[in-house]
Amino acid sequence: MLRTAECVSPRHPDKICDQISDAVLDAYLKEDPKSRVAVESVGSHGKIFVTGEVTSRATNVDIEKIVNAVAGEGYDISVHIVEQSPEIARGVDAAGEGTGAGDQGIMTGYATRETATYMPKEYELARNLCQQVYSEYPYDGKTQVTLDANGDVTSVVCSFQNAPKNDLLELVEEVIPNAKEYHINPTGDWSQGGFDADAGLTGRKIIVDNYGPEVAVGGGAFSGKDPSKVDRSAAYMARRIAVDYLEKNPNAQEVLVKLAYAIGHPDALMAVAVVDGVPEEVTGYDLTPNGIKEFLGLEAPIYADTAAWGHFGRGFSWR
Repeated sequence: MLRTAECVSPRHPDKICDQISDAVLDAYLKEDPKSRVAVESVGSHGKIFVTGEVTSRATNVDIEKIVNAVAGEGYDISVHIVEQSPEIARGVDAAGEGTGAGDQGIMTGYATRETATYMPKEYELARNLCQQVYSEYPYDGKTQVTLDANGDVTSVVCSFQNAPKNDLLELVEEVIPNAKEYHINPTGDWSQGGFDADAGLTGRKIIVDNYGPEVAVGGGAFSGKDPSKVDRSAAYMARRIAVDYLEKNPNAQEVLVKLAYAIGHPDALMAVAVVDGVPEEVTGYDLTPNGIKEFLGLEAPIYADTAAWGHFGRGFSWR
């Protein structure tokens, strides 16, 4: 059975949008840790549009300045931010003082013993390769790695802006030697990247943000959302539980955690850990939104750093 995962660089247009949205979120949380934020960003050919809903006591958030810091100068920036829907706010507050889940959804967390970061091997190889190439060519780019049933690399794909093909191949072979085949800048060298080449949108790289395509994703995108949105906070908690279960059971090889919520309801409707294919109920954790926020420290302005290179396996409090 072949397994494939990809990674994209921080200058990929979708990832620039993720970083803008999370930088805006951080700016609000820095002034008001109780801010409710759901911000989306769109970038395309000289224009950037930031839109969404915010309810916050913060008064000094300069969104245009944030966009310029993340994307660079020279864009035509449009901002359209309104307050959170009163119906959504009512749901979050239904259980009292913001303790209800901000939406319904099913969130998953995963951990495997096949890598030191407890991430799937194909994912970790693709991410590490992307990071190594980006350190030499800090531009728009993608990597992709395929493994066979024995865990050996069968193919590597690497496309990077402003990276000469022969030099890029040499670097890729240093990072991942002995692959059966390499596909380096398959359509030729290229110099037009980012928003000059393609449109970007917050939340479009959800599989890259998680574990790669071999692990199911239950909830929505992460970036631009405060931790009252359980599709972010509960996904982080599910990963933490998966890592905890793996570390507490030295014989376990992989753990998949599933958490389900209803808007306005504080408690998880489902909390299951599947350890090496055997399901068991998750116990011993406060899985309410407030409990998760306190346990993982999610009301701090920590999110801009999550918007590039994936949200898991990087040493965050949720691991």
